[in-house]
Amino acid sequence: MDNMLEMYLYETNTLLEQLDELLIEAEKNEDFTTNDVNEIFRIMHTIKGSSAMMEFSTLMEIAHHIEDLFFYIRENGLDAMDKSHKSDLFNLMFQSTDMLRKEVEKLENNEPLSNNIDSVITDINSFLEKISGKGASAAGSSASAPSADTASDTVSGSTSGPDFLPQGDYPQYIKVMFEDGCGMENLRAFMLVTALHDMDVPFVCYPADVESSSDTIDFIQEHGFYICPATAEAVDAAVAIIKENNNVETVEVFEHQKAPEQAPATQTASAETVHKQASASPAAGSPAPAASASSAPAKQSLISVSLSKLDSLMAIVGEIVITESMVTSSPEIQNLKLDSFLKSTRQLRKLTDDLQDIAMSLRMVPVSGTFQKMNRIVRDMKKKLNKDVRLTIEGENTEVDKSIVDSISDPIMHIVRNSMDHGIEPTTEERIAAGKPAQAEIILSATHTGSEVIISVKDDGRGMDTSKILQKAERNGLLTKPSTEYSQKEILSLLMLPGFSTNEEVTEFSGRGVGMDVVKKNVESVGGVISITSELGKGSCTTLKIPLTLAIVDGMEISVGDSIFTIPIANIRQSFKASKESIILDASGNEIIKCMDEFYPIVRIHNLYNIETEITNIEDGILIWVESSDKSYCLFVDELLGEQQVVVKPLPAYLSNFNIKDSGISGCTILGDGNISIILDILNLYLVSQNQY
Repeated sequence: MDNMLEMYLYETNTLLEQLDELLIEAEKNEDFTTNDVNEIFRIMHTIKGSSAMMEFSTLMEIAHHIEDLFFYIRENGLDAMDKSHKSDLFNLMFQSTDMLRKEVEKLENNEPLSNNIDSVITDINSFLEKISGKGASAAGSSASAPSADTASDTVSGSTSGPDFLPQGDYPQYIKVMFEDGCGMENLRAFMLVTALHDMDVPFVCYPADVESSSDTIDFIQEHGFYICPATAEAVDAAVAIIKENNNVETVEVFEHQKAPEQAPATQTASAETVHKQASASPAAGSPAPAASASSAPAKQSLISVSLSKLDSLMAIVGEIVITESMVTSSPEIQNLKLDSFLKSTRQLRKLTDDLQDIAMSLRMVPVSGTFQKMNRIVRDMKKKLNKDVRLTIEGENTEVDKSIVDSISDPIMHIVRNSMDHGIEPTTEERIAAGKPAQAEIILSATHTGSEVIISVKDDGRGMDTSKILQKAERNGLLTKPSTEYSQKEILSLLMLPGFSTNEEVTEFSGRGVGMDVVKKNVESVGGVISITSELGKGSCTTLKIPLTLAIVDGMEISVGDSIFTIPIANIRQSFKASKESIILDASGNEIIKCMDEFYPIVRIHNLYNIETEITNIEDGILIWVESSDKSYCLFVDELLGEQQVVVKPLPAYLSNFNIKDSGISGCTILGDGNISIILDILNLYLVSQNQY
């Protein structure tokens, strides 16, 4: 059941995300297309069926009533609705999908589903009554059995094959037998029905009530499930779809032999009558099977994999990388001329790198899912704040590690809300007076830059007044130096201090003391950095720099005394030798050096961590110019050992008691010779050095 629940949650969440995107786009166009109506009907039909299978009655009921509504719309068209009806329909759909999403979240959190959903059901039924001009019961009864599920009760026409088959004029029919012992044959048949619906294949089937009646299991086990496509082309399409489903043992196609005209017969027979007819039909003569029969259905080419399994795979790949490095770096084989061994190790290194790349790519997902959710945020806030804003999304196919995508969803949402709430001007008149378009714009973009992804949220609002920010920071005692010495970049960085907020009053969206400091903490927890730029009257831009993955990084190995450290390559700008003459002292006696016409402080690692080393002269060691976020400085080390791809290992839990991550250390890695190398956190390392000095 755990696996089934996991699959149900995954598929339902995916469908709800698709529905949200569809509704947002349709609302922008101020109307539904025919394809939109069919797609919403399909989504609700699927959610209804899977929820019924899992016995989640709350979700099934909501989806069923929305399905009824869109069945009526599909049958009667959208032209009958005026503009106000369509606006109400959008609001109703957003309300209903929110309810569905809340119920799904309860399942994810192992909480009981709601017992009372009367308000949502009443709203849906009331709207259906309003647009149909009559009670919803008639529409509901017709919607509960759409034409693709069953034939009508009295379908006239020729009949053939077993007596229980639906009557109608169709060229062939398909007999599906499921694998012995697979169980729940009625629900497996219903999944076939749903799959055929999704591909818009016209058909009738028998038994017709597989979705709601478990009594059909015995019949399907003994005689099979029968599908009667409307056309010859539909037969081929149906066979292809059926073969893709699991647990199907055989698929046989029979010609529909026309019988003489006879009086219409009803399809509503009792289970007992059906069994009698089924058992008698072989004696009457079996139809000849057509050429297209199969006993080996094709398997699906896509599968969904649990994230925990991918985590385990990455852990194993990481151990393989370490072990491969230990083998090739073994001191026992150094200086030995083993040509065949060296050739094999080169091949092993290539295969290990390929395996590592594939394992990492499995975890990479596009940021489009997170970005599309922002459409809904902007839509809801537009209505509540009465602001005319459009959201432009760029680079949504940029891929990031799955765990990182999950971690940055909340920060991006908070930044977008900030832009909507007090970044964009409150009135259209104010924008026009400032010479701007009446409609404001928020641009959400993502781009790749080597080993990291840059995500930015940019708006063309009123921007930030740095003088007000500085005054508030001074009133709150947050300044660490005279206010006149703060640059614009440093002033904007004050916004990310704990508890700092420029919003004077509490609203639904901001001013509650949970501000950019939380955003900054969440971004830094995945190894990212955040920065803010703004121009008064022109707008603001918040930029996140996020690593592609946290599992494996390209690092530079350095030594200080007997200790070995790793610096992420992404943080290194340059390494160079320095002379004594190039070093100058600031007013506090700290060493600084000039690089590219700028002065940067020097941090000596052996002093910072009290490491004994013989290399203390600036000319004997080497300087590494590093940069992270808005901090740029030089590290003094003994020597560079070389570049190496390293597997990041978390620090032991007990070290958390010593706040070791606040000491400029982000993790560790195991080297080829078995030694441990500490991975330095360049941003924190600078802060630690400043506090020490």
